[in-house]
Amino acid sequence: MARIIVGSYVVRFPLGGYLSWVLQWLVGFEQMGHDVYFVEKSAWPNSCYDPSTDVMSDDCSYGIATVNSLLARFGLQDRWCFADAAKNYYGLSRERVEEIFKSADLFVDMGTHGAWLGEAKETGIRVLVDGDPGYTQMRALAEDEDLGEYDYFYSVGRNVGTELSTVPTLGKQWRPMFDPVVVGLFPYQHIDANAPFSTVMAWQSYKPVEFNGTTYGLKDVEFVKFMDLPSRTSVPLAIAVGGDSVPTELLEGAGWRLVNPLKVTESFDAFREFIAASMGEFSVCKNFYVATNSGFFSERSAAYLASGRPVVMQDTGFSAHLPCGQGLFAVHTVDEAAAAINEIHTDYERHSKWARDIAIEYLDTSKILSRFLGELGI
Repeated sequence: MARIIVGSYVVRFPLGGYLSWVLQWLVGFEQMGHDVYFVEKSAWPNSCYDPSTDVMSDDCSYGIATVNSLLARFGLQDRWCFADAAKNYYGLSRERVEEIFKSADLFVDMGTHGAWLGEAKETGIRVLVDGDPGYTQMRALAEDEDLGEYDYFYSVGRNVGTELSTVPTLGKQWRPMFDPVVVGLFPYQHIDANAPFSTVMAWQSYKPVEFNGTTYGLKDVEFVKFMDLPSRTSVPLAIAVGGDSVPTELLEGAGWRLVNPLKVTESFDAFREFIAASMGEFSVCKNFYVATNSGFFSERSAAYLASGRPVVMQDTGFSAHLPCGQGLFAVHTVDEAAAAINEIHTDYERHSKWARDIAIEYLDTSKILSRFLGELGI
């Protein structure tokens, strides 16, 4: 058994998708018999989001209550620590979390921006997992930012560091991996015949970045290529879309069914129920991922597959690493997306089974995290 610490950001952004993403790692390690902990630190003022008021502030009480309640369901209620901007510690005390870092075999940093590297100096192995391939590296170059002192660098952009992708490497050797999913957390449920293909997305989540004369953007850049998809299929299409500058009238006029993103992501359960109530997922990807052929595959899409919900996803190069054509389709054009959705609809039961099979065979934590730890010698 190894002692493993995972660092990320869910107290500050206690939304269903973020909660699910981190939960897969924590529960996955715990089910494998490891001693797992979660840490998070606020490095700047007004960094805590409260979805009940839609306000950013220093008040982290909503996120703390949400995370503690969720982790308690999996026996992890005493395995987390959050440090706010005033350096107040919640959950585990500062002294206790520092002791745990000293005795830990592994620290997995999934977006703390190096906030815990001081505590992790005596940890056996320190790993950075890049969950935003292309943006992570280009932003570091643009801002002359050092990613930090880690022993290994991983990316969920499966092509990063290979000749297949144009993502800059920053001189690092990037090891590839998929975000894992605990398939058992997403039990198959029968669906209504009129259920939509859906997704949860942010239209714009941060500013574009310029690199080598090219501007790389977000999902808004790619979505316009598929704007008239509803007119090409009889299957309803729904999107829970948030973020900046969402063109609500344009989307509704094109036939997209808009869903309140805060309602869908108010909890892990709400997020999971939204997926279960869908026929499948149609999703575009960030322009960063598509334009660089990063090989990114979404942890959200993995949850759809685990639920037996087929996925039609804009190809980022992931098609070189996952089987496509049965339960999972990688598409480049609106015509390909329509054809894939219609194919799934006409043979749904088989595509549903194939979708879950892909999750079990390629994305389950028992496969992904076992391989990850094996590569690290743990």
